[in-house]
Amino acid sequence: MRSNTTRQANGHKTFSTEAFEIDWSGRQATCPTGATSKYWTEGFDSGKRPAIRIRFATGTCAPCPVRDQCTSSHRYGRQLTVRPQEQNVPLERVRAEQATEWKQRYATRAGVEGTIHQAVAVTGVRRSRYTSLAKTHLAHIFTAAAVNLIRLDAWWNGTPLAPTRISYVAGLDLAHAA
Repeated sequence: MRSNTTRQANGHKTFSTEAFEIDWSGRQATCPTGATSKYWTEGFDSGKRPAIRIRFATGTCAPCPVRDQCTSSHRYGRQLTVRPQEQNVPLERVRAEQATEWKQRYATRAGVEGTIHQAVAVTGVRRSRYTSLAKTHLAHIFTAAAVNLIRLDAWWNGTPLAPTRISYVAGLDLAHAA
């Protein structure tokens, strides 16, 4: 599941959507300081998916001592955009799992994915040159042996592992943070 990319979710010492208590039946949200929302509008987001916009009144947010941790707007109060309850609750649960236990499970898979990528990049294992099952199986065995020999050669010669690639957008974020 894609992570929450809002400024509040990625900022330090800021209130993300998870910090707000949402009363689905009362159609209201409560901020971490105890203020309640004034507006609850159901509609669609820019991607034409169902969304709920929850807004706090400007008069409620203006005198708040922690306003800078909540919103960057100087004219309006805080606004939250959430999915309908039947989508939002599982979404937040899955995002919490991804941040903790999922990363541990994925670490194992990442090693396997690296091996598969190396086999595909070096030997072109995605397509077999043979039509019979026996010959294709033998080609896979030779591919596995070749990858093992390549890795042994790199280990014996002290060839360092390739560095983890960083996407262009992530690189910009790192440059901005520094």
